[in-house]
Amino acid sequence: MTTSAKPVSVAVIGAGMAGRSHAAGYRNVNTVFGAGLPPVRLAAIADANVVLGEDAARRYGFEKALPSWEAVVEDPTIDAVSIVVGNDLHRPIAEALVAAGKHVLCEKPLAGSLEDARAMAELERGADVVTAVGYSFRRSPGIAAIREHVRAGELGDLTLFSGRYWCDYATDPNGPLAWRFKGGPGSGALGDVGSHVIDIAEYVAGPIAAVSGASLSTQIPKRPLPLGAVVGHNAAPVSDEFGEVENEDTASFTARFESGLVGTFSVTRTGFGLPNGLAFDVLGLGGRAAFDQHRPAEYLFDDAQPEVRTRGARQVIAGPQLPYFAGGVPMEAPGVGASNADHFTYQARAFLDQVASVADPQPVCATFANALRTMEIIQAVVQSSLGGGAAVTVPPAA
Repeated sequence: MTTSAKPVSVAVIGAGMAGRSHAAGYRNVNTVFGAGLPPVRLAAIADANVVLGEDAARRYGFEKALPSWEAVVEDPTIDAVSIVVGNDLHRPIAEALVAAGKHVLCEKPLAGSLEDARAMAELERGADVVTAVGYSFRRSPGIAAIREHVRAGELGDLTLFSGRYWCDYATDPNGPLAWRFKGGPGSGALGDVGSHVIDIAEYVAGPIAAVSGASLSTQIPKRPLPLGAVVGHNAAPVSDEFGEVENEDTASFTARFESGLVGTFSVTRTGFGLPNGLAFDVLGLGGRAAFDQHRPAEYLFDDAQPEVRTRGARQVIAGPQLPYFAGGVPMEAPGVGASNADHFTYQARAFLDQVASVADPQPVCATFANALRTMEIIQAVVQSSLGGGAAVTVPPAA
């Protein structure tokens, strides 16, 4: 582990929208929570799109931009690295970074294929560095609070988890055929946004044992080829030539948890008017809770009240009483908000707490093994779909 006697040098591989979120998180890590984390050196941002990388380095205060991920691997002064590029690149980059003795925070999904994900989990088992995965929604104060309600038994025996992640970034049929639209069944909406809601379901309600009733569909089967680099979900100039979309726009399935709980899930990237529609409800015999990322600074909670006339869902506004909020925002008062950028800061802080062996760390990040499990669930959903909705067992949680 890196000692706290010297600064921790960090780099980000990938200068797109998620890469910038990691970069901003590292910039802010020493502004949140308690003391103990050493100074953080913002060493480099690497991207094959040099102009994009230089812009990100300038915006977030990194020392330099590098033209390749190999340059990060070869720099002996860099201690910890975020991998925020196309899924197919995760495995070779992670293997090279670990071999170079660098700590790794990899974006979800873990890899472009289940084979690569298994290889990365095996890599983790033999590594003497921190290996982590970026499930940033675990750092949402509202989601973390709902998990606490469930763990404390405040909802009673759970009866239903209903999760969804509905987005609109692929509703335009003239949007470019970027890397997100390639890779085969399970690598589309399921891998991109479904991985988040599956992770949240297990984070809140426990391990999933089996899936069934799965259906995958593609609403826009062909898209125009881009004429240049595509950044995030942004529009880009396209040609008159079209290519095949290789993965799903929409997916739905049911799940059975190890506890016997039933779950329903739906995800889409073609849901008009829903820019970032992550939401879930968890119901129990004694209460219920609900969260919607379009209203990220609150959640709904309902339980038995002394009098029936006061029953009903209560709007809980994020404030210092919730996880991450106290010490995590400059103005520690209810009603000032909780943003996606904050989640990345808390995630970066948790990762570097592990790297630096901080005495009072934030809750640890998900591991490669955790992210492999999410991909195994996604693969089970694909198998269920190919089998006409048949039930498919998920490997037991480690």
